[in-house]
Amino acid sequence: MNRKSIKARLYKELSRIGRALGSPARLELLEILAQGERSVEMLARQTRLSVANTSHHLQALREARLVEARRQGVFVHYRLTSPEVFGVVQMIRRLGEEHIAEVDRIVRSYFGQRDALEPISREELLERAKAGTVVVLDVRPAEEYRAGHIAGAISVPVDRLEDRLADLPADREIIAYCRGPYCVMSYAAVEKLRARGRRARRLVDGFPEWRAQGLPTSPRGGAA
Repeated sequence: MNRKSIKARLYKELSRIGRALGSPARLELLEILAQGERSVEMLARQTRLSVANTSHHLQALREARLVEARRQGVFVHYRLTSPEVFGVVQMIRRLGEEHIAEVDRIVRSYFGQRDALEPISREELLERAKAGTVVVLDVRPAEEYRAGHIAGAISVPVDRLEDRLADLPADREIIAYCRGPYCVMSYAAVEKLRARGRRARRLVDGFPEWRAQGLPTSPRGGAA
């Protein structure tokens, strides 16, 4: 085999990763799996896809060695093959925001206008949480919280926030977080809290980024 054919074969194999990533649903699945291992059924609920369609996308990701699976009884659970997979997703996000005008426009117009206050960084949240000066609020669905969350966070799904408002300390600022920078649940939670006169901000990104940095989680590592 000559040098040219070896190079062509190599690029052909590498292109499998690009093809696997060429789907909005698969990018979303990888972002969710960055939070920790999930069953096919749980992934289907989170993405609002059918179980069959979710399985199809996961199989494409598995063939590209981006995810791996294990069977537990009748259920199949998926996880990322390595932390570098989520790093690729983050890089795609950054490249899109920096070089694709429509991505930048959507982020600025939809997300930027919904947050009048600067979001809090992971480092500042960690410091303030240790000092006990903030309440860390996980506004994702309860099953996601149980699968893994920021250590010390309280679970109040965004659709139950108004019913649980009286349970939250009134003398501390509330920091809400969800699945990542494009997750609207934390924005909605902050809007509701501020409308009720509470001091509230959101984490700059979400649980996947927190977990990827090796910051404290519970259960440790955030596995399902």
